Amino acid sequence: MLKVSRRKFLTGSPVAVAGAALGDVIGARELSGWAAKPASEPHINFPTEPRDRLAAASWPFRAFIETPTNLRRDRKQPGMELKDFAAMVAQRFRVRAIEPLSDHFRSTDAAYLGEFREAVEKAGSHIINIPVGGRHSFYDPDPALRRMAIEDAKKWVEVAVALGSPSLRVHVAGVHNVKPDVDRAAESLRQLAGYGAEKNVVINLENDDLLSEGALFLTKVIEKANHPWLHALPDFCNSMLSGNEQFDYEAVTVLFKHAYNICHVKDAEVDEGKVFRIDLAKTFGILRASGYRGYCSMEFEGEGSPYEGTQKLIDASVKYLSG
Repeated sequence: MLKVSRRKFLTGSPVAVAGAALGDVIGARELSGWAAKPASEPHINFPTEPRDRLAAASWPFRAFIETPTNLRRDRKQPGMELKDFAAMVAQRFRVRAIEPLSDHFRSTDAAYLGEFREAVEKAGSHIINIPVGGRHSFYDPDPALRRMAIEDAKKWVEVAVALGSPSLRVHVAGVHNVKPDVDRAAESLRQLAGYGAEKNVVINLENDDLLSEGALFLTKVIEKANHPWLHALPDFCNSMLSGNEQFDYEAVTVLFKHAYNICHVKDAEVDEGKVFRIDLAKTFGILRASGYRGYCSMEFEGEGSPYEGTQKLIDASVKYLSG
């Protein structure tokens, strides 16, 4: 996902900061039939066939997603409801797992979540992760604001439960004139991971912003928190926005040591008119060397159509996962 424009997008949207009453999504939990027994650590039965390990993120299709909170909708393009995304991905790409962005949700009330889950299941698909934005920071010096970050994320844990998603990716927002703080972030995220454990929802951290979500910082936070339900979500190319290709590979390497169920596959990033590319074969080599067995979510960020770009990523991923 994009470093600058997407960051403003995520922190400015009503849905990104929870948008709905917690009672609505708690009520939606009854739709899931999911086991509520907490476990000491997550246990997901991952598929082993290369194509079955793939997923498609809704973010690359932001120009098409119809919802009031999608600030990236391009009215020149045909519209698509998020609840129809799974069917499109299954029919066009033969991929049965999706990763819907929180800001693409039309609502988080029980009725909408029920319709969304029904549509996903009708397509023979499932949700593997929900990337969520957030206005407040987990390392804010103000404990009240840190508490707000935790409470906002908890509401999305309930959404994940209602939709049968095994995980949530939370955004570690920055704080003006405040350096990222490992201790404060770790304590906040340890609390959130504890709540996730109670609901059987993994909490993931992504190298999505070079300042507030740098790979080395996130690694320190995860190690400091030391919670089995807090993991990394390695993005293949986000750290490349530093302009240093070797740094990107090093970032991905350290994050895969803490990854569990989800990573973002891309071969390029476009930022302020500049295109940053990485060696996809080399990055998949890092993935395999780490022993990672989770899902690989296609998050095309190159130039051109997301449909064509996603298909190319799928073809390459199947190839490298089969090797």
